[in-house]
Amino acid sequence: MTVDAVIGLQWGDEAKGKLVDLLAKDYDYIVRFNGGDNAGHTIKVGDKKFGLHLIPSGIFYPDKAKVIGNGVVINPETLMNEIKEVEEAGYSLENLFISGSAHLIMPWHKVMDGIEAEKKIGTTKRGIGPAYADKASRVTAIRVYDLQYEDKLKKKIEFIAGVKEKVIGAYGVEHKFNVDEIHSNLMEFKEKIKNRIVSTSFLLNEAEGKNILLEGAQGTLLDVDHGTYPYLTSSNIVVGNAATGTGLPPKKIEKVIGVAKAYTTRVGTGPFPTELEDKDGEKLRGQGHEFGTTTGRPRRCGWLDLVILRYTAMINGVDEIALTKIDVLNGFDELKVCIAYEVDGKETKQFPQDLEKLEKAKPVYKTLKGFDMKEEDWKGNLSSEAKEYLEFVEKELGVKVSILSFGPERDQTVMF
Repeated sequence: MTVDAVIGLQWGDEAKGKLVDLLAKDYDYIVRFNGGDNAGHTIKVGDKKFGLHLIPSGIFYPDKAKVIGNGVVINPETLMNEIKEVEEAGYSLENLFISGSAHLIMPWHKVMDGIEAEKKIGTTKRGIGPAYADKASRVTAIRVYDLQYEDKLKKKIEFIAGVKEKVIGAYGVEHKFNVDEIHSNLMEFKEKIKNRIVSTSFLLNEAEGKNILLEGAQGTLLDVDHGTYPYLTSSNIVVGNAATGTGLPPKKIEKVIGVAKAYTTRVGTGPFPTELEDKDGEKLRGQGHEFGTTTGRPRRCGWLDLVILRYTAMINGVDEIALTKIDVLNGFDELKVCIAYEVDGKETKQFPQDLEKLEKAKPVYKTLKGFDMKEEDWKGNLSSEAKEYLEFVEKELGVKVSILSFGPERDQTVMF
């Protein structure tokens, strides 16, 4: 058995979906282990483009097993819509498996998320945080396994709905949940997925002689423990959670591929030391088509931040770097790369986890020559300036760039 993991090293949107889709041909199982439908992976297959939120990115290889692990929180409506979209496009979902231990996002979670969005922490209002909160509280959570027990589930929905109506009322909002409708919708969902419900712990650990690829959602700086708290998501994104979110032992994970853009972006609120609010930032956004897959929000753009990548590569134990969207840097006379921060008058290469210090951080830049390459040049005829950019990144991080992506198509990729 070979188990590898793909992890985002920035604030998400690093083009992990394309990378997983590309690598999936060499694996037997593609496994999503964290997050919910707040994550979005855009994949282009031929002339078709898909925005996946829950189904693993290897969906377009019919013979591969696609697995939604226990660490994912599932929005039933989203998953049903995705299954329909993929099947109508002519792709088989025969090998899609769903962990019975995965938790469900319920209507009250979305209501709560809408209320909490007023706190300006960058939520997508899809109920992710409240769903993980209920998972931790245990009493007010519903798992996929619960769908199998219709009468017990009905009583559970009645109890939780009553609790949530009181909690929501405490915020000064009156809301009534239709228990019968919620129960009916879940029964419809059960009929759609009942033959896919498994214990992913046993499914994966018993896959002797098979190759498994673990697909992380979002990016490390959105990790609830290791990211820019509180401007982040509500799950763990680091590679350690790939074990928790699947039931595989940590020692089984042999290789960690860290994915980073050749520049930096983030969506929503929170500190962003290298953010560009000028014509260069607009140029990056325009050339990179930087708008969120899930929200459609314009992404904030800035120069590549190696302080971030040193930190995220360290805590994930990254073995290789996949550097994506390198072509977006075409046409700049100069390219800046952040090599350190100045915080309170002192220079540091350590990423501050103290939000107050991070908000004060001023980037210290190294300026490199720009490049303007044609598509065919990326496939093996890199200019001296492009080589210098890659070599500088490798030297600063101490990690090899093994994959270079210069567009959304599968063949717009070079592996070294």
